[in-house]
Amino acid sequence: MPSSIALITLVVRDYDEAIDFYTRALRFDLVEDTDRGDGTRWVVVRPRGTEGTGLLLARAKDERQAAAVGAQTAGRVGFFLHTDDFARDHTHMTAEGVRFLESPRHEPYGSVAVFEDLYGNRWDLLQPTG
Repeated sequence: MPSSIALITLVVRDYDEAIDFYTRALRFDLVEDTDRGDGTRWVVVRPRGTEGTGLLLARAKDERQAAAVGAQTAGRVGFFLHTDDFARDHTHMTAEGVRFLESPRHEPYGSVAVFEDLYGNRWDLLQPTG
């Protein structure tokens, strides 16, 4: 069986605000939300209709983790959301209050624009060419 990356941890301030943002603004599916019994939850979201890599939304437990919220990739684009309809998703996300840091660009590799999630992590919305 080939290897794959199943989950990427994203440290968040609050489970419910993160679930709301990812399911409403980015239209991700909530795959799992399980109370672990110790004040934490196992929360997984992933792009709608996919079976691939998901995000494990992990609430910050201490000051060190809280300081990493929104800065997990030190200001670099660290997440790449592929779409099959850039205009549709850009319009939806803009209407939902997602902050785009640039106007859409059309590059040889596809249509792209950098946006921030609710914590300031940078993402590319990308419709690859071909």
